[in-house]
Amino acid sequence: MGTSSRCPAGLDLDSARQWGLYISSSRGKTSLGIEEPALFSEPGVFLVRPDKTLYWAAIQTMPFARPNFKEILAAMDFIINNDYPARGEA
Repeated sequence: MGTSSRCPAGLDLDSARQWGLYISSSRGKTSLGIEEPALFSEPGVFLVRPDKTLYWAAIQTMPFARPNFKEILAAMDFIINNDYPARGEA
């Protein structure tokens, strides 16, 4: 589809792929009656350090059970207040 195809949040599909997001094809109308685009990215949330390195990521294959932003903000407070290092770097 190229960069002219856009995901619902405005992210083009090529960029979504670069972030490692899953790309899905339309199943018609959603449970809310909204017509899905022909191709779109599934959700992803990324915490990126000021030096532009990845600290944390949540990439989903489905649109259900998205991360709770209240919990993410509480975790960020803990991370900042305790200088908590990223994990999974071994």
